[in-house]
Amino acid sequence: MKTRHKVLIVDDEPHIRKLIQTALVRADYGTVEAGNAREALEKLEAERPDISLLDLGLPDRDGLELVPLFKQRSDTTLIIVSARDSTEQKVTALDLGADDYLTKPFDTDELLARVRVALRNRMAKDGGVAKVRAGNVEIDMIARTVTKSGKEVHLTPKEYAVLAQLAKFPGRVITHEQIMKQVWPAEQEHHVEYLRVLVRTLRQKLEHDPQRPRIIGNELGIGYRLRFNVEGETDEFVPGADG
Repeated sequence: MKTRHKVLIVDDEPHIRKLIQTALVRADYGTVEAGNAREALEKLEAERPDISLLDLGLPDRDGLELVPLFKQRSDTTLIIVSARDSTEQKVTALDLGADDYLTKPFDTDELLARVRVALRNRMAKDGGVAKVRAGNVEIDMIARTVTKSGKEVHLTPKEYAVLAQLAKFPGRVITHEQIMKQVWPAEQEHHVEYLRVLVRTLRQKLEHDPQRPRIIGNELGIGYRLRFNVEGETDEFVPGADG
C-alpha cells in the first residue's frame, strides 16, 4: 500500500470543509479537519500535516494571527483559502509566511493543482527530487507510489517511509540514525534490527536478485543509499552482516 500525503483543512464552515475533504480524498490524500483556531493548532502539532489549507475568517481568532504560529510550530506548507480578496490581505498573509493564497469561491481542480505544486516545492526545498528511477523501479515521491517494470509494488507504510528517505537523495548515503529519526522518531535506539529487516524486505520486493542488491546499497556500519543509475553497471554491492 502507499502512504498518503496529509492535508489539514481549517475552515469554520462544515460544507466548505466537506467540499475540500471530498476533493482531496478522491485525489488520494489523507485529510484532517479543524473548525476553529484552537482545533487547528492542536491538529497541527498532533497530525503534522504536509499541507495546511487555512481560512482567515475563524470564529475564535483571526486567521492571519495563525500564519506565523503555523510556520513556527511546524514545517507544513501553508495555503490560505479565504474569501478576503483584497491585495492588501494577500500581501499581508504572504509576508507573514504563507506559501500560497487561493481566493473563495474556488474551483476544486485549481485547489488540487495548488496542492500538487506545494508538494513539489516541498521536495525542492528539501534538496530532494519528486521522482526517482533506479533500473526498472520508479518511485514517485508526490503520488507516493512505487512501480517495478510498470507494475505497482505494494509496500507497508514503514517500508515506504524507509525507501522514501533513500529516494529523497538518490546516490547519497543516508545513515541508520537519519533513517530511524524519521521512521521511528520516539524510539530510534530500539529499531536498528527493524530497519535491517525492512531493508531486506524491500530488497525482496524491488531487487532482481535480493542476494546481490543493485538498487538499495549497504555501506557497512553507516547506512544505505539508493542507486539511481544501475543499468549497465558491473560493480556490485555486498550486503554484509547488517544488509
